[in-house]
Amino acid sequence: MPHVETRTEIVVSLGEGPKRLDHFLANRDPDFSRTTLQRLILDGHVTVDGQVTKPSHKIKPGDVIVLRVPRAEPLTITPEPIPLEILYEDDALLVLNKQAGLVVHPAPGNWSGTLVNALLHHFKTETGSFSGIGGKERPGMVHRLDKNTTGVMVVAKQDQAHASLVSQFKRHTINRVYEALIWGVPKKSQGIIEVAIGRDTRDRKKFSARTARPKASATKYRVTERFAKLAAHVELFPQTGRTHQLRVHLSAIGCPILGDPTYGGKKVGAIDNVVIPRVMLHAKVLGFLHPISQQAMNFIVPLPADMAAVANQLRARRENETTNVEEGRGR
Repeated sequence: MPHVETRTEIVVSLGEGPKRLDHFLANRDPDFSRTTLQRLILDGHVTVDGQVTKPSHKIKPGDVIVLRVPRAEPLTITPEPIPLEILYEDDALLVLNKQAGLVVHPAPGNWSGTLVNALLHHFKTETGSFSGIGGKERPGMVHRLDKNTTGVMVVAKQDQAHASLVSQFKRHTINRVYEALIWGVPKKSQGIIEVAIGRDTRDRKKFSARTARPKASATKYRVTERFAKLAAHVELFPQTGRTHQLRVHLSAIGCPILGDPTYGGKKVGAIDNVVIPRVMLHAKVLGFLHPISQQAMNFIVPLPADMAAVANQLRARRENETTNVEEGRGR
């Protein structure tokens, strides 16, 4: 929900077939879940040709839909003493190495135990502050990493720093490199994956090419190690910043990230006796211009212990297979 009331007017275009009002709005605006839209409709914040209606109302070409989203009530977010690995901090920003299992900002189902809760506690003890641009729910948040993705993140402590960093992300001048352990091995050792993606029309928790509002997205990749034919270690260089982009793109070429059942199914949960504890994705490098000094900054963090352990087990399995093959040939 926004911090000021917003009003959006939509004219249903020609050729649009009969469709429920809530479905139509959900496909058009992925920022709102269908449940949220249904609540807005039932509360009278959505009208069709000036009339309050129901979520099941069938829209038709020429209908004028007005969506009013009321100002969100501010949240009270409690500081929590969650350990953080701070890589760098000054008056303008903070850079950290996010651990696995940490949700970035509060949301339904995760009102506590988030990175925002941890940072509020850190700034309270360090007498620092957040940029206020993101609002109470996402203060200082310039970008995000999924709950089970580890690696480098930058947080703005001033509004000026926030605006500068957001601009750098939008202009794609940020240097970002990820590492992933994936199912199978890509046919080419390096390349670029270009698939337009958006919120999936059948499952709104997922993103895919099956979407009503596709957005161009591209990811360069390079295979750095092969674990026989079962898995590989890759470096990823996102050229755009769509939600779940790396996970969707790797799945699109038949090599989903290990430990990612959303885009890889049950098969990626284990390889033989190698158990995969989480999504094997790590933000290795983050480089940007300091928003105040304009100094180039580059942060690199190694693979976390759990990913390194999985890689070592896959490596040992590959070496055992190679040894068995060579012994078989020598008989």
